[in-house]
Amino acid sequence: MAMTQTQRLGIFAALALVMAVTRVHLSLLHHDIWDASWGVFFLAGFWLRGTGRWAFPVLMAEAVLVDYLVITHMGINFWSHYCVSAGYWFLIPAYGALWLGGSWLAKHQNGLRLSTLALAVVALLVSENLCYLISNGSFYWLSANVPQPKTFASWFENLGDWYLPFLQTTAVYVGLGAVLHVLVVQLARFTQHSGQTQH
Repeated sequence: MAMTQTQRLGIFAALALVMAVTRVHLSLLHHDIWDASWGVFFLAGFWLRGTGRWAFPVLMAEAVLVDYLVITHMGINFWSHYCVSAGYWFLIPAYGALWLGGSWLAKHQNGLRLSTLALAVVALLVSENLCYLISNGSFYWLSANVPQPKTFASWFENLGDWYLPFLQTTAVYVGLGAVLHVLVVQLARFTQHSGQTQH
C-alpha cells in the first residue's frame, strides 16, 4: 500500500507517541503498562521502510531521551542507573534488528494473504530473538552491575529470565499493529471500490 509523506509522518508520530507513553512505565505510570518500544521499532521498519535515514535515529533519540527523563525524575544520575552501562549503547543494533525485520517483511510481503502472515511470524521471531540476544548479552557481559564471575552458564540462565515476557509483549503490540493495518487496507479498498461504482 503506497503512502503519502503526510501519512508516513502521521504513522511516525503515532508510533513515537505510543513508545513515549509506554516507555515511561519505569516509574511514572502503573507498572502493568507494557513497554511498546520493541513493537514500535518492528512496525516502524514495516510501515516506514525507506525512511530509515531520519525515522530510525529520531526514534532512537526519543528512546534515550525518555530513559534520561524517567531516570533523572527518580533523582538518580543517568549514568549510575542499574540499566545504563556500556551495554546500553547496544540498544542501537538491537533495535536496528527489529527495524530491519519489519523492513524485510515490507519488502517481501504479498498483500493480505496467509503467506504474508507466515513471513510476518518468521520476521518477528528472528528479529526479536536477535534483539534480545544483543540487548541481554551486551548488558550481561559489559555491565558492572552483573555479579562476578560471569559465565556462559549463568548468562543462559539470565537469558531465560525475561525471554518469554519480552517476546510476548512485542508480539502483542505487533499483533495490534497488524490488525490495524488490515483494517486500514480493507477500508481503503472499500472506499476505492465505492468511488469506482459511483462513477
